[in-house]
Amino acid sequence: MTNTQTTAVVPIKLVLYVAGQTPKSTAAIENLRRICDEHLPGQYTVEVIDLRLQPHLAREHNIVAIPTLVRELPTPMRKIIGDLSDQEKVLVHLKVGG
Repeated sequence: MTNTQTTAVVPIKLVLYVAGQTPKSTAAIENLRRICDEHLPGQYTVEVIDLRLQPHLAREHNIVAIPTLVRELPTPMRKIIGDLSDQEKVLVHLKVGG
C-alpha cells in the first residue's frame, strides 16, 4: 500500500510599487523579472503598481519609499526597498530561495 500526499504549494505573490518609468523603477522591474525567472520559474505572481497613477495606495499599503517590493504570500509579509540589483540580498531578505 502506498501513501501519496499532495503538498499544496503556495505561489509566491510579489507586489512591486514603482513611480512611473524612472530609471530605478525600470531597473527594479527588470531585476525582479530576472530573479523570478532564474530562481522561481512557475512559482510566482507579480503585480506592478504605479503609485503615480494610484497615489492613495502608498498610504493604504504603508509604502514609504519607491521602488518597494512586497512579498504578500506566503506569510509573513516582507518588504525590500530599492532597485533589486543585489540578487543575493533580495533572495535572502524575501526568503524565496536561491
